[in-house]
This record gives sequence, C-alpha cells and structure tokens, in this order.
Amino acid sequence: MEARYYIDSVSKLCDYAEVSIAFTVASKMIAKPKHTENGGWSLREVPVDPPYVKDYDDGEPPTRWLRWDTSHWRIVSAFVNNKRVGGALVASRTPGSDFLEGRNDLAALWDIRVAPEWRGKGIGTQLFHRVMGYAKSLGCVELKIETQDVNVGACMFYAKQGCRLTDVIPDAYPGWPGETELIWRIEV
Repeated sequence: MEARYYIDSVSKLCDYAEVSIAFTVASKMIAKPKHTENGGWSLREVPVDPPYVKDYDDGEPPTRWLRWDTSHWRIVSAFVNNKRVGGALVASRTPGSDFLEGRNDLAALWDIRVAPEWRGKGIGTQLFHRVMGYAKSLGCVELKIETQDVNVGACMFYAKQGCRLTDVIPDAYPGWPGETELIWRIEV
C-alpha cells in the first residue's frame, strides 16, 4: 500500500504524538574514535541484558517542545488509508535552542516515528528524504540529528541514509543514566 505524505504545522503535534515511538532495547552501540586522518567514529553493537522497552514520550509528550518558538517547525506526516502511520519533525530557526547552534542554515530532524506495524516498510526512509528536501527548500545546508546509544535501529538507519556520526557525549541525560548521546549530520 502506498503512503501519502504531507507537510503540516506544529498545530498537528497532538495528532503526530499518537504514533508510538516506543521500541525494545536489546542491544546498544559502543562508539570508539577512529584513529585515521579523517577521524570519525566506529560503532559496535553489544547486547543489553535484560532487554527493556524505551518510550521517549513516557512522561514527556511531544507537546513539551512547544516551550520554544516553533513557528519555523514543520511535521512531515505519512498516511495510509487516511491513518497516520508515521511522521518526522523538522526544526529550524529556533531562538533559544542550542541544538541548532544559532545557525539559519542548519535544520534538525527533531523527531521521527513510524507506527510499529509499519516499521521496516520504507516509511522512515521516505520521511527522511522528505525532511532533507524540506530543509533544502529552507536554504539549509546541513541536517543535524540526535539519538542515543540504546537506539540501535536509529543508529543503523541514520548510517544507511548516509549520515556521519560527529559527536559522542557519554552520560548526557540526567534522567537516563548511562546513556550516550550520539549526534549525526548530513549535508542536504
């Protein structure tokens, strides 16, 4: 079945949040610096025992992002048979957000989610490419993405899309002790 894609304002954030972002953590990535002329990072997957379910929305729904000026944010939505099956949130030109580094030529893939029953069917890849196109239409030259070492699926997805891992920040999350923040970038 073919999905349809739309770009919406953040006024649809509550509808967007109805798509689950939860996933099972059965492994995590260990990042090691490459000792080469170009530097970079290598990732190695290691098991986590016992596995557990991680839900980024648990206790902090996406509406928490409304504390920023989201007037330049957009939601790329995916629908099949008029049912939302996924979406991606693109952030740009957001005063007060350190993540965007004060740059007007940088966009962030703030969040991406695909309904569990639609994962692995190309929806995420289509969302990613539409985010890239949208960021380019804004005059951005780079897309920045953040995930965690426990989100192995996301790490593999971003690497497959051609993103490069540029920053590794251990113990970056007070609420999630032991998790490492991973920053990915790609030119648009």
